[in-house]
Amino acid sequence: MAGPVHRALLSRARATRTYLVAGVLVGTLTAFLVVAQAWLLSHQIAAVFDTRRLDGLGRTVGLLVLVLLGRALLRGINPWLGQRAAALVKGRLRHEVVEARLARPLAPGTDTGGLVDLVTHGLDALDGYYAKYLPQLLLAVTVPLVVGVTILTTDLWSTLVVVLTVPLIPFFMALVGWATERRMARRWGVQARLAHHFADLVAGLPTLQVFGRARAQAVGLQRIEARNRAETMATLRISFLSSMTLELLSTLSVAIIAVTIGVRTVNGAMDLTTGLFLLVLAPEVYLPLRQVGVHYHDSAEGVAAADRAFAEIDAAGVAGAMPVAGAAMVSAQALAPEGVALRVRDLQVTYPGADAPALRGVDLEVAPGEFVAVVGPSGGGKSTLLAVLMGFVPPSGGSVLLGGVPLKHVDLAAWRRRVAWVGQTPGLPERTVGANVALGAPGAPQEAIRAALDRAGAADLDAGREVGDESEGLSDGERRRVGLARALLRLSHGGASLLILDEPTAGLDPDTERRVLAALRAGDPTTSALVVTHRPAVVAACDRTVTVGLMETVR
Repeated sequence: MAGPVHRALLSRARATRTYLVAGVLVGTLTAFLVVAQAWLLSHQIAAVFDTRRLDGLGRTVGLLVLVLLGRALLRGINPWLGQRAAALVKGRLRHEVVEARLARPLAPGTDTGGLVDLVTHGLDALDGYYAKYLPQLLLAVTVPLVVGVTILTTDLWSTLVVVLTVPLIPFFMALVGWATERRMARRWGVQARLAHHFADLVAGLPTLQVFGRARAQAVGLQRIEARNRAETMATLRISFLSSMTLELLSTLSVAIIAVTIGVRTVNGAMDLTTGLFLLVLAPEVYLPLRQVGVHYHDSAEGVAAADRAFAEIDAAGVAGAMPVAGAAMVSAQALAPEGVALRVRDLQVTYPGADAPALRGVDLEVAPGEFVAVVGPSGGGKSTLLAVLMGFVPPSGGSVLLGGVPLKHVDLAAWRRRVAWVGQTPGLPERTVGANVALGAPGAPQEAIRAALDRAGAADLDAGREVGDESEGLSDGERRRVGLARALLRLSHGGASLLILDEPTAGLDPDTERRVLAALRAGDPTTSALVVTHRPAVVAACDRTVTVGLMETVR
């Protein structure tokens, strides 16, 4: 955070700056109403004591009601402005975090559970930062300033006490804030590990159940949850301690001012009206500052989540997976209108922290209309090669050329629209089979969707069949055929001209495999394909074979 206001949220979220301007105006109006309230109370009470009459009491009460209504209205406006700002900032951050993850989905350290926790519960904690902490911080700037100037123009001794005691509250608040910030960072890490562990546990539950290890995982889950509980309680202890410290400081400070006013009033050195005016104003100087410390703990979790979000967003920019801002981007359609001319030269990829490269010395060419098989041992870098070509992983060395233009100078969004991709486990959202296929070319007619399913060997699949979460209701083979149908639809109706396939026929029987391969080769003659496979039938159906991991090409 490095200061009362989070610098990244201030510099990168326009809603924060707009809110701060509005908050300063609201805080200033609140401060003037506080002074007006103290003036009305002190003058009316002193008048009653001096004259022993209630003259003007009705008018004073009416004005006080208006002042209190104004303060209540402003007190409601400030959190409302904060909630509006929080909603805008959270929406923007979630969008950028998802974009960052899509730009580098295969980056090392990818934590799906932690990501889900970040964009849901984590960023929701920013409500406390915007709706509680920032409003109070603005009041802590405006109210003490206006009230302090009023006290200065009224009594020098009271001003001296305020000047000497007010700095103590931010000082102790900073000490507690640093401890809280470190504690919240630790708690966020534990919570992220808990979310990641739970997500992995749920994903692997069927396998654990098969091997009789499901019940044993409860011990590890309980251990992590206990640590999360311990970190939460430690944070609460700091919160209560800071509240007690700030309450004690402000109470003693107001007591000192009250004692000096009382002594001087009794001795006749100060009139009753001035003394009451100062007594009513004195607590208002310390109250906003004290409340900042109280509400800081409401913001700490949201700030920790925002730091994690900005780290995720910045990592995507540093990784270079997306085109560099300001660079001259080349449209993918301008590269090779009649097809795809793809060339890879001495490609190398080394993941951060890895001892050895995942890919080294790969040379590859795919001409328009050519089908190229990529083979090699498991772990040889075949999937990494496809990730580089899709722009998900930046190369450490070598070059990737599209029509003679380096990939880093190509508009990746446009390039990916030219690609039909099928991974080893195609992702199928919770919708019908036909709707999943239609994702390849939104707006395609139902006839084209049915034809794509038939060409992919899924003639027996009903397009209206419901697909559950995690492709529930489909076998692995059916899931792969739906993914292939989606790619075929993208070729025929989505403007794609390059197929990138990772084990496209795994899990298919030989007859279905033959039909699928025939369908792939029977399309547009300018369509190219790069196919990662271990299946002899797929290798035989391709024009050339490139071996990755052994650095040799078979023709």
